[in-house]
Amino acid sequence: MHLSTPLSEALSTKREYIAALREMELITVEDLLLYFPRTYEDLSVVKPLHEVKQGEIVTLKGCLHGIKRLPTKRKGFSLIKALFYDAVGNQAEVVWFNQPYLLRTLPMETEVTLAGKVEYKYGRFTIQSPEVELSKAVQVHTAGMVPVYPQHDVITSKWLREKINPLLYLAKEFEEFLPEEIVKEEKLAPKSEAVREIHFPTSQKTLERARDRLAYEELFLLQLRAVKTKAEWKKSRPEWGAIEMISMNVDLVKQFFSTLPFVPTGAQKVAIFEILRDMEQPYPMMRLLEGDVGSGKTLVAVMAILHAVKQGYQVAVMAPTSVLAQQHLISVRKFMDIFGKKYPSEKPITVELLTGSLKTGEKKKVQNAIANGQIDIIIGTHALVQEAVKFYKLGLVVIDEQHRFGVKQRELLVRQGSPHVLTMTATPIPRTLAIVAYGDQDLSVLNEMPPGRQPIETKIVPPEHRQTVYRFAEEKIKQGQQVYVICPLIDESDVLEFKSVKAEYQKLKVLFKDFSVEMLHGKLKPEEKEQIMRDFKGKKIDLLISTSVIEVGIDVPNATIMLIEGADRFGLSQLHQFRGRVGRGSEKSYCFLYTDSDSQATFTRLKAMVDHSDGFKLAEIDMKLRGPGEVYGIRQSGLPDLKIASLSNGVLVSRIRKAAEHLVEISPDLKEYPSLLSILGEKEG
Repeated sequence: MHLSTPLSEALSTKREYIAALREMELITVEDLLLYFPRTYEDLSVVKPLHEVKQGEIVTLKGCLHGIKRLPTKRKGFSLIKALFYDAVGNQAEVVWFNQPYLLRTLPMETEVTLAGKVEYKYGRFTIQSPEVELSKAVQVHTAGMVPVYPQHDVITSKWLREKINPLLYLAKEFEEFLPEEIVKEEKLAPKSEAVREIHFPTSQKTLERARDRLAYEELFLLQLRAVKTKAEWKKSRPEWGAIEMISMNVDLVKQFFSTLPFVPTGAQKVAIFEILRDMEQPYPMMRLLEGDVGSGKTLVAVMAILHAVKQGYQVAVMAPTSVLAQQHLISVRKFMDIFGKKYPSEKPITVELLTGSLKTGEKKKVQNAIANGQIDIIIGTHALVQEAVKFYKLGLVVIDEQHRFGVKQRELLVRQGSPHVLTMTATPIPRTLAIVAYGDQDLSVLNEMPPGRQPIETKIVPPEHRQTVYRFAEEKIKQGQQVYVICPLIDESDVLEFKSVKAEYQKLKVLFKDFSVEMLHGKLKPEEKEQIMRDFKGKKIDLLISTSVIEVGIDVPNATIMLIEGADRFGLSQLHQFRGRVGRGSEKSYCFLYTDSDSQATFTRLKAMVDHSDGFKLAEIDMKLRGPGEVYGIRQSGLPDLKIASLSNGVLVSRIRKAAEHLVEISPDLKEYPSLLSILGEKEG
């Protein structure tokens, strides 16, 4: 038998268990051995019954006597009872529910090790459904650090322990793929030892050593792949598409700043410098610009756009939807028009829109103008840089709200000559997490807000004050302002008692009968969603009820009230994103958090929204409370689904990053490390 042996051959078990393992993506022995425990029960200390505390989970040694089966009032159900005596004669009653096979299998009148929760009632000890093993046998359920695994409907922790333990001798087949110098320098355990100890640790110390090794390995592979991808992107520019260095023009920066009615923040100035320095290099930029809602990302991007255009290059700006593309068109044109009036040039800067909603004739006309170099700045959706669109001289691509690039997207950019790429996000991501999740990009952070932006007043609303808030919202609508209502569900849920968009729409249509009320959710067609957002932006809708699909970045300055139903169902980062939809105009804005929960933990978490307006601070609080996967959504964000490693150790993450960079520096193709290259290939595949 080997690590590659299918579990259908390696295990003696029923077909339904093999099918369940397949659902859990456990196909081979290797997959099973890399299915790590989520926690452990420390049953290493054996106690006599008289030393046990009420409700304590303990390990006991002794003998079972007098097993019997007792019927219950419930048809088809029975109890199995026995008496347990420890080494000094203490007695406990042991009970199992509806497990008649135990009459045949439990060892009587011979020494056993028993593990379970001990209760003391009415002057006697009772233990319900404990694990029992012969003391002479290998103990996987009742002694030492007992692993507890993530479970499946069919597959239990006990079943996994029984199947994994006999296969652990195959851990010796795990190849050591980490470079020898890293293993020595970091004092890491060998891979084979780490796998054995993570399942059945011989002590707390060996468990920590195993965890350290496997955590390092996880983060190292992520960082190495990111660093390698970054290095390959820098070398990706084809000879035919050689973009000359776009030099930093200090006079142009001063001219642009002089057209602004305010002074850019220090963070904006730093980000502009970092981006323009990247664009001076002989290789393409790949940089992520992250900043809270309203921190001024557009201004930073426009400075980079202006530099590229003034040196003869085209720029593509891509947004997630055509509504946001239209918004970018308006803001970029405004910046360019103001600059052009103060510093006129022979050839005015042209800004055009290219989206799927354009008629075929118009689309063809814009595409021809792009190919002939007649358009300087082209704004569209994420599909803009595709094979059908030919650019005359593309120098910079700015992408809003798309954090990650797949292989295909990179290939499309290479075909366009590997231009500089600047991605932007309004999701505040703590730096340590960003290094891991988006390590193939350099990072610029806008952590300052421009002066003069009004704070949004945030309040937690208990059920009894709901009507007061509705009347307040009604008054604001009468003054010409608009309202968002966010709900966690589309349809009514029988299981979870929180608001649905459809139910809330029916209710608020009656409550706000004198106003225009509309709903928005993910089941609507894209064109329907976009039309509703256009109508809301155009003040045709007074009150918009929506799920979390509400557009990130949509600018509706007239919207001043955000009501969030079931606020306890959302994470802090998501609540902060919703809150950022208001407070974009001159009027004071409000965010009301509705919750029916009376839990202190819920109140403490929502109170953070009342106390903090800084998205980065809220993201850090949220990560501590729920973990990065829950905060950002593994699939949506492309965040790594880590089994062992924690992203809270910033020092370790930075150290691993440096080790990965050093390795790629001395061996860019990693051919000197074939085992490592093989593992990277498997992970990518």
